[in-house]
Amino acid sequence: MFAFRNTKNLIFELGSASSRLGELFQKELQCSSILLITDKGVRSAGLIDGAVNDMRAHGLEVEIFDRVEADPPEAVIEQAVAFAAACNCDGVLGLGGGSSMDVAKVVAFLRGTTSQSLSELYGVEMCRGSRLPLIQVPTTAGTGSEVTPISIVTTGTNTKMGIVSHQLYPDVAVLDGTLTLSVPQNVTAATGIDAMVHAIEARTSKFKKNPMSDVLAHEALRLLSTNLRIVCADGNNGEARADMLLGSCLAGMAFGNSPVAAVHALAYPLGSHFKVAHGLSNSLVLPHVLRFNASDNAAAEEYSEIAKICFPPKTLPLIRSSWPTHLHGAEALAEGFSTLAEELEIPTRLSEVGVTEEDLDMLAVEALKQQRLLPNNPVEVKLDDARELYAKAL
Repeated sequence: MFAFRNTKNLIFELGSASSRLGELFQKELQCSSILLITDKGVRSAGLIDGAVNDMRAHGLEVEIFDRVEADPPEAVIEQAVAFAAACNCDGVLGLGGGSSMDVAKVVAFLRGTTSQSLSELYGVEMCRGSRLPLIQVPTTAGTGSEVTPISIVTTGTNTKMGIVSHQLYPDVAVLDGTLTLSVPQNVTAATGIDAMVHAIEARTSKFKKNPMSDVLAHEALRLLSTNLRIVCADGNNGEARADMLLGSCLAGMAFGNSPVAAVHALAYPLGSHFKVAHGLSNSLVLPHVLRFNASDNAAAEEYSEIAKICFPPKTLPLIRSSWPTHLHGAEALAEGFSTLAEELEIPTRLSEVGVTEEDLDMLAVEALKQQRLLPNNPVEVKLDDARELYAKAL
C-alpha cells in the first residue's frame, strides 16, 4: 500500500520558458501580477529575459526578486515575503536553481491563506492553508525541486531544516533544456551526481519506497548516467541537456515520495559549515555511504540493479573475487562514482574542500540532527558511524 503525489502539470519543451509562461499564468491560473524569484547570477546571464518578455506580452505585471542565495537563510525568505506583499502579486514564478525554487515555494505559501509564520512550517505536513498559484522553472539539472514538496532553509548560522508539505507542490513545472546550456562544467557535474543520488536514495529508502518511485528512479538513472559525461564534454548539446533535465525531474518525483537518507544527512553539514555546494557535498560522501549500507547486506539487490544501469558491465570497475557477492553491487557503484568524479574533475576528498580531522566530531554531531532523513536509510546510522564515514571521505 502506498500513496503517490506529484506536480499536476509538467511541460517538457525546448524554448517553453520563453513561450508558455504568459499563457499559463493568465489563462490557466487566472493571475495578473507575477513575482519572479531568482538569483543575481541567473538574472545577469539573461536567463529570465524570455520569461519576463512573454509574461509582459500577455499583459501581466512582473516584479523581480533576485536576492536568493545558495542554501537560502531565513532572512532572505522574509525579505522575499515582504517584497511579495509590497507588490501585491497574485502568482509566483521560481526560475533558477533549487534555492530559488525552494524560496518561491515558501513565499507562495506564506502569501496565501495561512496566518502561520516561517518558524511554524518546519517539519512534515506542518503547513495550514493554501498558497498562491506557483510555477517552477529549473535552470540546472540537479535538485528536482520543481516536482517536490520540499524546501530546505538555513536556520541560524549553520543549521538546515526542511519544510515538507503537499501545499508546496507547484501548479506547473516547465522544463526548458535551453536554460541549462550555459551551466559551467563543474556545476553540471556536481548537480548531475546530485540528481543521481536522489534516485539512488529513493530506490533504497527504508519506509516509503513504492513501485512508482522505483520506476521513476530507474528511468532517471538511465537518463542521467547516459548523458552526464556528454553534457560535461559538450555543454551545447541541447538534446543531452534536455535529457539531463528530465532525468533530474524524474528523480525529484521519486524522492518526493520515497525520501532521501544518509547521503543527504551527511551532506547538509558540509554545506552549512564549509559552504560546499549541495551536489558536491552529496558526491563526496556517496561512495562511503554505499559501502556502509552494503556491509550487512542491506539494499544489495537494489544496488546491483542500479550498478547495471549506471555503469554497464563493460565499464564496471574490476571487482575483487574475494569480496562477498552481496557487496559487488555497492562496490561497483562506489568505485564507479569515485571514478566518475575524477573524470569530471570535481573534488573527491573532504580535505579538498577544507575539512580537517578536527572537524569530524562536529560534523558527525550535526549529521545526527538530521532525523527527518536518517530513519530512511537502509542501515541505522549512529554517531560513531557518521564520524567514521566522514573519516573515510577525508
